[in-house]
Amino acid sequence: MKLLVRNLDRKLSEDELRALFEAHGSVQSCSLVMDQVTGASKGFGFVDMPKAGEAKAAMKQLNGTDVAGQSIRVKKAE
Repeated sequence: MKLLVRNLDRKLSEDELRALFEAHGSVQSCSLVMDQVTGASKGFGFVDMPKAGEAKAAMKQLNGTDVAGQSIRVKKAE
C-alpha cells in the first residue's frame, strides 16, 4: 500500500522518514518529493509498505503525530 505523508519538516531525510514507518512494519520504498530548482524537500513524500495491515496500522498511529515540530498527515495515496 502506498502512503502519502504530508506536512513534513523540510529538513527531514528519507532515512528518517523510512525509520519512522519501519517501526510499524516493513517498508518497500520511501521517497521525498524534491524541488527540481533548489533541490530542497517540498515537505511531502511517499512510503510504500507491502503489507496492507501494517500500512493501515502505521497510517492510524502516525497521522497527526508530531515529527520534528510538524504535525504530519498520513493517508493512502490516490
